[in-house]
Amino acid sequence: MQTGSEIDPNPTLTNEPQKLLRAVAAMGAKKQATPDVATEESIVRFSSVQKTYDGETLVVKSLDLDVRRGEFLSLLGPSGSGKTTTLMMLAGFESPTAGEITLNGRPITRTPPHKRNFGMVFQNYALFPHMTIAQNVAYPLTVRRAPKAEIAKRVANALSMVQLTGKDDRLPAQLSGGQQQRVALARAMVFEPQLVLMDEPLGALDKQLREHMQIELKELHRKLGVTFVYVTHDQGEALTMSDRVAVFNEGCIQQIDVVSSLYESPSNRFVAGFVGDSTTLVGTLGSSAGDSCELILPTGERLRGFNANASSPGDSVLASIRPERVIAQFEASEQLPNTVRAAVTNVIYFGDHRRLRCAVAGQAEATVKLPLSDASTPVAGQPVWLTFPHPHLRVYA
Repeated sequence: MQTGSEIDPNPTLTNEPQKLLRAVAAMGAKKQATPDVATEESIVRFSSVQKTYDGETLVVKSLDLDVRRGEFLSLLGPSGSGKTTTLMMLAGFESPTAGEITLNGRPITRTPPHKRNFGMVFQNYALFPHMTIAQNVAYPLTVRRAPKAEIAKRVANALSMVQLTGKDDRLPAQLSGGQQQRVALARAMVFEPQLVLMDEPLGALDKQLREHMQIELKELHRKLGVTFVYVTHDQGEALTMSDRVAVFNEGCIQQIDVVSSLYESPSNRFVAGFVGDSTTLVGTLGSSAGDSCELILPTGERLRGFNANASSPGDSVLASIRPERVIAQFEASEQLPNTVRAAVTNVIYFGDHRRLRCAVAGQAEATVKLPLSDASTPVAGQPVWLTFPHPHLRVYA
């Protein structure tokens, strides 16, 4: 069986290990490594990369993407969007139909996977069931014919890094799912790769363990400063862990940005609808001046919004706002500008907030998130006035 950690059998252990060597050595001495900050310098570049499997349909369409050194980059998108194919081309398991992939400025498009010096972590862990934990972690070093003393030292450091010290002699079946995933991560890191690639590695874990592992992965990345490229379809997972997120759909990157900008300032309708929750309003664009515009609802009501992608007056548009940005008022006398009347249809308790579902004339049901600190006690059937703050109401063509 070949895994992403089965790298070149050549005895050379590293290509560019200095950051990781310092971090692992520091952790071995029980000292905190200095956090590494991702730089603007690119370690990987996709240039006009395309991929088709049948010669007709492009699953990746003219992809241009720079992966910055030391960053945690997530590739996020629905099934069939091209994110996993992009990762597989970077790993070398798939070949681009057109275009070029470079690593540190050198083409690797035709370089086989075992010579790329990348670590790979899969959703199904891909551990050898007949090998102990230590043997699994040591495998990339074993195929490189590293000295036994060096293997023992690095395996001990790697297991300490993922908090599995003392479990060296156990078999994978004797560990929990979360522990097995840590073993896979240790194996991917033990040979000091230039990049660590992860294909939905937490997808098989239960919700509580998955959320715990998200924090662990983010902290591990902060300590080591190694470049992580992570594929997921889970928006919350991407926002929790990443420095930047590239949102894929239909073979193209719809937006790539830091997580706060991706969430607060989606560039188009797809990103606004796919990343996080949204309340939407349909209408026609009225007047427009710079980024500010007027949204005319089917009822004739007019709201001010942010013209996100240069819609023109008269265009049919969709406006989107995050539910936590909507202000709910239950007295007409307290109306603010940019307000429409609605009626509460349902109140749902979510533990950390209450969620209102509201009927708005001529629109899909609106969602509003109320913090638990809000003293109001809305009930179904109650009238409500919804205010959509101008800067957060983004209007898309």
